Amino acid sequence: MPIAVDIDVMLARRKMSVGELADRVGITPANLAVLKNGRAKAVRFATLAALCEALKCQPGDLLRWDPEDPEDPENAAVAEGAAGG
Repeated sequence: MPIAVDIDVMLARRKMSVGELADRVGITPANLAVLKNGRAKAVRFATLAALCEALKCQPGDLLRWDPEDPEDPENAAVAEGAAGG
């Protein structure tokens, strides 16, 4: 997926743990980990707003478009096809 999640960057900048952020936002640490690790397929605007409030940031500080994400299996398939593999 070309949407990258930078929650870990903001956590480091705010010197906050995943558990503390999960408590502030009102979601489980497991669900926050799914979002943080880029495995989520969607995020509610209410959750995004709560993340921004807790981290004192903008949505763009947490999400970015990265069409060349090398960890994305779809990009690997496209690259193999382009290389004739």
